[in-house]
Amino acid sequence: MSRELLELSAAEAARRVRAGDLSASELFEFWRGRAEGDETGSYLWVADAPGDEPESGPLGGVPVAVKDLFCVEGVPSAAGSRILEGYRPPYTATAVSRLREAGAPVLGKTNQDEFAMGSSTENSGFGPVRNPWDPERVPGGSSGGSAAAVAAGTAPWSIGTDTGGSIRQPASLCGIVGLKPTYGAVSRNGMIAFASSLDQCGPFGRTVEDVALLASVLVGRDPCDSTSLDHPEGIALPSAERLDGVRLGVWGLGEEGLEPGVAEQVRRALGLAEELGASTEEIALPHAGHAISAYYVIAPAEASANLARYDGVRYGKRTEADELLDMYELTRHDHFGEEVRRRIMIGTYALSSGYYEAYYGTAQKVRTRIVEDFRAAFENVDLVVTPTSPTVAFKLGERTSDPLAMYLSDYYTTPMSLAGIPAVSIPCGLSEGLPVGLQVVGPAFAESRILDAAHALERAIGFEGVPRT
Repeated sequence: MSRELLELSAAEAARRVRAGDLSASELFEFWRGRAEGDETGSYLWVADAPGDEPESGPLGGVPVAVKDLFCVEGVPSAAGSRILEGYRPPYTATAVSRLREAGAPVLGKTNQDEFAMGSSTENSGFGPVRNPWDPERVPGGSSGGSAAAVAAGTAPWSIGTDTGGSIRQPASLCGIVGLKPTYGAVSRNGMIAFASSLDQCGPFGRTVEDVALLASVLVGRDPCDSTSLDHPEGIALPSAERLDGVRLGVWGLGEEGLEPGVAEQVRRALGLAEELGASTEEIALPHAGHAISAYYVIAPAEASANLARYDGVRYGKRTEADELLDMYELTRHDHFGEEVRRRIMIGTYALSSGYYEAYYGTAQKVRTRIVEDFRAAFENVDLVVTPTSPTVAFKLGERTSDPLAMYLSDYYTTPMSLAGIPAVSIPCGLSEGLPVGLQVVGPAFAESRILDAAHALERAIGFEGVPRT
């Protein structure tokens, strides 16, 4: 029975629970045992038991792993940071509440880069996460724990957050499916903030259907989040088997830094798309190459404001000192990691009175240009397709001393984050024995369209994940 449960997709398991063919309590105990036996460093906390989630809900009692920056009442929620170690929120994030109301109990809290700042999950205050394909390599980040848990078979599905690629990039490096919804489609209430104009909750799963099912429950207006929106169409489960008449715009295959093996697998997937009836054409996104530069001004600027509350007085741990200013400085020095301190400094500098317009103002202008680039592209094509990551998973420690090389891991994902549009990454093959991700991008609120296309491609590609034992 254990092997059967392990092989079931989350969506199929939910259907079987609702039909009475599978016990939700048995399912929870199975996945709880898997999570407790995790060897990748994916979990920071594992639940003892489910709550009172309705088994008749659309998620049918299938437990979900939750990134550590989602507040869950009474459960450790530290955003991967020592400064919040031991914090147990008095309320639950809207996204998590919606999952529970739909029938999915919380399985555990997953490891992440501290305050979601990173591309490898090596910046966690609680130790790194290892990639299930090769434990000497990173799983990507910042939602590396959520991605690795699904890939390793210690969670049936999970949720993470995407600020500049933190769902899609680890999905690519771990060989699973990850969706960044349209900005505002999912409530940010109860998500510990990094960069408020970019942060977005989204799902991970082994299949496109799993991801679509989770996303369909997550989306919708929330009165507790003024930036959230009603989804005009909702998200339907994907059913497409062909891509007849779909116009795909291809971007990024000629970019410097793209590994040949990654480009080869993406081209192979595009060939399969054409066999399914799609047309493909190279497109230009003239300002997308500047997205990394703009992102690493805007995101740290917003982070410097959001993290100002962690000062030893209002939130988090405190390092005692005789003088107030010394207490502030020592608290933030002792309990923030190096990458968080780096980004706070960059952001504070970019927002300073003498440099605001030169840096932050200019970055926002670039952001507007990128929005316009996508708007122009979608006048001529239905969807945009790119590699998700320029490389396969890299070795632990390989880029920790070179922040620029680490930041370039998000080269293909930051343009969509700055534009606020939805994108999904699906595995499309292997390079050097490691997964390669293909990114499918659509205009705002086109989640159903990109998931349909991804579903058809997924069937044609026939990717098999890491063997689970």
